[in-house]
Amino acid sequence: MYTREMKELIKKVEATRDQRAGVEFPRMNPEEKQEVLDNYHPDYNKSGFVDLKIGPSKGQAVPDELGELLEAYSSIKDIDLDLNAADYEADILIIGGGGAGAAAALEAKKHGAEPLLVTKLRFGDANTMMAQGGIQAADKPEDSPVEHFIDAMGGGHYKNIPELVKALVMDGPEIISWMEDMGIMLNKEEDGSMETFHGGGTSRMRAHSARDYSGAEIMRVLRDEVYNNDIEVVEFAPAVELLIDDQGRAAGAVLYNLETEEYYIARANKVIMATGGSGRLHYQGFPTTNHYGATGDGLILSYRAGAELIYPDTIQYHPTGVAYPPQIQGSLVTEKVRGLGGTPLNINGEQFVNPLETRDVEAAAIIRECKGRDLGIETPTGMIGVWLDTPLIERIHGEGTIEKQLPAMHRRYLKYNIDMRKEPLLVYPTLHYQNGGILIDENGRTKVENLYVAGETAGGIHGHNRLMGNSLLDILVFGRRAGQDAAKNCNENKPGQPGLKHLDKYHQELKEAGIPEDRRAPKLLPKYRHQKTS
Repeated sequence: MYTREMKELIKKVEATRDQRAGVEFPRMNPEEKQEVLDNYHPDYNKSGFVDLKIGPSKGQAVPDELGELLEAYSSIKDIDLDLNAADYEADILIIGGGGAGAAAALEAKKHGAEPLLVTKLRFGDANTMMAQGGIQAADKPEDSPVEHFIDAMGGGHYKNIPELVKALVMDGPEIISWMEDMGIMLNKEEDGSMETFHGGGTSRMRAHSARDYSGAEIMRVLRDEVYNNDIEVVEFAPAVELLIDDQGRAAGAVLYNLETEEYYIARANKVIMATGGSGRLHYQGFPTTNHYGATGDGLILSYRAGAELIYPDTIQYHPTGVAYPPQIQGSLVTEKVRGLGGTPLNINGEQFVNPLETRDVEAAAIIRECKGRDLGIETPTGMIGVWLDTPLIERIHGEGTIEKQLPAMHRRYLKYNIDMRKEPLLVYPTLHYQNGGILIDENGRTKVENLYVAGETAGGIHGHNRLMGNSLLDILVFGRRAGQDAAKNCNENKPGQPGLKHLDKYHQELKEAGIPEDRRAPKLLPKYRHQKTS
């Protein structure tokens, strides 16, 4: 429930609603966009980054919190393991239980390989499950993969790897058909055609959705399909190190059972890393939309094995995270809200940015309003935010739109006695997505032979900024491609003796760089417990 003071401020939003309805706020020109990014986007705050001292991407800047984990000793450095006693064996080891891992497992199985899927928490505990807005694909007559390509490249500041974007957009229509064939229920018009809407930075309405729980709907069906195809799944068993054979090829992983605290050896001919993002590292102190296990494990293990990073200094801060109520601070307010007409406003009820600028520009503009112009709204806990005028959605599209299009969000806010049909939401940017990651080719292959990466752990697809709806597409496109490619000749050229010798070289580099030996990684789970003080 809003406080009395906040309710008084809402009157200013209501007072300007009539004059804002039906009027499009002008978009920024390129110079204005660059100025707001340079001055207010967290990626441009160089005090929050460190240059890597060791490894294949030495010299690249990464967030401080990630740098501490990349430049750390293995968590199993002093543990004696019998690498010859395999607890699990498979053709393909898939590390990660989100959308990319599930898609990879299904395609690997379809193409004749026997996959083993291991995951840190439960199967489906992933950022995929938490994605709300939708999935982009150019499957309408007035759209095309070419238009989608241009939008994605522009959104990424033309830093994207073109071959990866081509794969993304060309596979898009097929992905929608594949989803439909499996029974994923996307919104439809009355005539049976796909219902689509605009995301920020897009020239066409190509975002498909399942109300505002798109990721959960996709994950529901993918998980069922994995089980229906008799694919073995091991839960609560994060990978803590990759196994590399005597020829430098990925050959499995060391797993850690969170329940029994035992280590297991999983051997495989090929490995697909699909561990997701790193939002739970809370870069620069930001809250996050990410699930509990998103601590960047795949980046750390792949980098130590010799895989290269690309754009590790580019992080996406979703413009609209919850600023109030504090119980759900940082959670996602889907871009679909702005796609339907929800408008960001300052303390005076004034609009200061077009609601459909690209996410980095939108987020920077909100930070500018709060910290540069001192026009944000302060909450009782000291958080600052701007209004998101959700009642405007009902005025534009008619009564009942929010309950139909945003049912999950509507119910969530009602728990705190906030009716988004009648009251605006208070929002502020939240750490959402890892734009950069491990460098891959169009089939998910890395510089390490037999090591594939798919999903948010991969980099290069989105350049310096991702457009809304391209992440759910990304995980399915590259998850499937990795599964298909890894299945090819999977049982030929069997791996040699698996080992951990790559760690010896890495640890020596750490020692020469003066990194203290008590710094260990990966950091499997975040710690939020308050420390007692004397």
